[in-house]
Amino acid sequence: MRRAALLVGALLLAGCAGRPGDAPAPADAGAALPTVPGVEAEAVLLRTDEAAGDRFQVRVTAGAPFTVTAVALEVPGFAPLPAAAVTAELVPGRVVDLPVTYGGVDCSVTPGAAAVRLTVRRPDGAVDEPLVPLQGDVPARVHAEECAAVRLAAAVEVAVTGLRPAEDSVSGRLALRRLAGGEPVTVVRIGRSVLVEVWADLPLRMGVRDDAADVPVTFRPATCEPHVLAETKQPYVFPVELLQGEEAPVVVDLPVDDDLRAALADLVRRVCGAG
Repeated sequence: MRRAALLVGALLLAGCAGRPGDAPAPADAGAALPTVPGVEAEAVLLRTDEAAGDRFQVRVTAGAPFTVTAVALEVPGFAPLPAAAVTAELVPGRVVDLPVTYGGVDCSVTPGAAAVRLTVRRPDGAVDEPLVPLQGDVPARVHAEECAAVRLAAAVEVAVTGLRPAEDSVSGRLALRRLAGGEPVTVVRIGRSVLVEVWADLPLRMGVRDDAADVPVTFRPATCEPHVLAETKQPYVFPVELLQGEEAPVVVDLPVDDDLRAALADLVRRVCGAG
C-alpha cells in the first residue's frame, strides 16, 4: 500500500473531478492498445516514488537503439500533463526507468487502458512519438488509493490541537472531526518524519454515533545529526494510516498547520540547537 500524496482536507477534494460519492463511469478504453514493435513499457512504483508522491516509473526496454527525449502518460482517470523532458539512451538488453508525474485523479472515471507516449530519436535522426501500452496495474492501484483518500477527506478532518511545548517535546491532541457520513473512522498508525518521532495513544476510533474523538499525541526529535538537519527537504511529513468503514486502509500526510510547524521547528532548535 502506498502513501497517498494528498492531505486530508479541502485540497484533496479539489484534485478529483466528480463528487466523492459518485460511482465511477467506465473509461471508453475500446480495444486493447496495439503493441509497438521493438518497445515495451511497464509502470513500476518504487519506494522513492512513494516518498515523493504523485509519480511512478515507466520501465522501458528496447529491441533497437534509440534515445527517449520526452515522456507523457495517457491514462483515463488522470488529468493529462505536458510531456516531461528526459534523456535516456536505449539499447537492446538495457532497461531504463523514467520517472513520470501523474496528474490529478478523476474519481468519476475508472482507469482504462494505460499508455505512455514517448518522443523517440532514432540513430538516423528521425523522430517519432509512439504510443506504447503500459503494462502493470500501478495506474489502477494509484487511482483507487487516491480516490479512497478523497472519500475519506470528504468524511473526516484530522488535526493536532491544544499544543503544549515542553523542554524536549511538544504535546497536544490528535483529533478527528466528522464532516459527513456515519461510518466509523479509526486512526491505526502514525509514523515519524525525517526529524521528529511521534507517539499517540492509538487506535483512535470515532464511532458511528460520534462527531469527534481525540487522543494524546507527543512529538520529540528523532535525530540531531547535522547532515540530516541540513539536508532534509520535508522535515515534518508524518504518514497517518486510517480506516473508514469497510474501505481498505488509506495512508495520508498529517496536516501540519503553521502553529504545529512553528512548534516543531522551535522544538528542534531547543533540543538540537538548529533550525
